[in-house]
Amino acid sequence: MRIAVLSGGRSSEHEISLESGASVAEGLREAGHEVVPVLLERDGRWTQDGTDLELRAGGGLLDVDVAFPVLHGPFGEDGTVQGLLECLDVPYAGPGVLAAAISIDKLILKRLLTFHGIPQVDFCEAGEPGWREHVAAMGLPVWVKPARLGSSVGITKVASTERALDEAVELARAHDPRVIVEAHGGGREVECSVIGNEEPRTSPPGEIVAHADWYDYEAKYSQGGMDLIVPARIGDDAIARVRELAARVFRAIDGSGLARCDFFVRDDGEVLVNELNTIPGFTSTSVFAKLFEADGTPYADLCDLLVKYAVERHEAQRAYRF
Repeated sequence: MRIAVLSGGRSSEHEISLESGASVAEGLREAGHEVVPVLLERDGRWTQDGTDLELRAGGGLLDVDVAFPVLHGPFGEDGTVQGLLECLDVPYAGPGVLAAAISIDKLILKRLLTFHGIPQVDFCEAGEPGWREHVAAMGLPVWVKPARLGSSVGITKVASTERALDEAVELARAHDPRVIVEAHGGGREVECSVIGNEEPRTSPPGEIVAHADWYDYEAKYSQGGMDLIVPARIGDDAIARVRELAARVFRAIDGSGLARCDFFVRDDGEVLVNELNTIPGFTSTSVFAKLFEADGTPYADLCDLLVKYAVERHEAQRAYRF
């Protein structure tokens, strides 16, 4: 098939998206597809070979069969690009509008998980009534984050004083007016990849061992910043629980295509959901791909599967009357 790989974007994760997009393009070519790279510039323009694209509702995109967004964070992983692709009437890989919009907002996602009874760390929204008392009840440390940003940007670990909490909230608000405060998860950081549509398939969970105080931006993207241990050293019961919860979260948001679900697994075996990333880092060495590689699915095959899921979902949706 002829596939447009969309990368770049307006978010702070522009460079990471370019790396992911280049890897996906290579994987798709290895799987036998024709790739049309589309660059989303930092100012929001869509370009192809340096030429601005003109997009027309219902007019498709560069005569491709499928679009493959490899965009991280706001303006790419939040439903905006997905909505545009719906208007263009192009099948696309990854989350739909609703799943992307829910998952990019940690507050909305966690409130949805609460509704479904899915275990997670305690949290509150900075500025809501009684939030300081709620934070005090969590104990220290707590984590202060922009609600709708990825790759650990704008996050602070607060271990002391009310002033430190206020400074952390101010830093997070420089990135997003909505700020979440989370209790400390503790235990091991474990990640599980998910692919599929109606019947999601989960990977073996992997354990993140960061070579830093916590799994921050540098640990995620610097060479040697972390080690990935597959399978995670959490025991068979916890492994099964992680995979079960990853699939439940994926279904709860109406997920499609792919996602990576992140967890805390405590020493007593308790498993807590941390967050869900609907377009995770997607280089051949990224955690998402490595977990499926450990399960016997090579990178090129993984890219090919996601294209097939995109076509399958598009055909299913067009079977309904609107």
